[in-house]
Amino acid sequence: MLFSSLIIASFSIVDLNLFPEFRELKKHLENHNFIVKIESPPVRSTYGLLDTKTRTIWIEPLVFELGIALPTLIHEATHAAQLCEGKGQIRALGLPFSPPNISRPFFTHYNHGLRRHLEAEAYAVQTHPDGYNLVISLLDKHC
Repeated sequence: MLFSSLIIASFSIVDLNLFPEFRELKKHLENHNFIVKIESPPVRSTYGLLDTKTRTIWIEPLVFELGIALPTLIHEATHAAQLCEGKGQIRALGLPFSPPNISRPFFTHYNHGLRRHLEAEAYAVQTHPDGYNLVISLLDKHC
């Protein structure tokens, strides 16, 4: 199963030293046996993508130019924690908070209730004021 968030193709080299929190979260995911690739995802029109079978996360390089690299990785890292929680099958974490209403158009179009809930959780963590530390703790707890 593939999970993604919106885009266009881009080809650029990214210096992760300019994005220390992104670099550290990437390393944290790799320590939990995920592969993080900074290249266009294999599914068009996505900024980020998690392949649950291979534990591979793709991050579109354009997100660095758009200034949304860290939120995109936080979103996909939330899906990674959901995958760990389900022991190989993606499963909701049961978070005690919801995403802001402004993010609803990004996930309410999913017809499948579970998929909608999984995306809502990822947007909730992505938009949380302390989303970076929150997703680190979710990875540590569930992976």
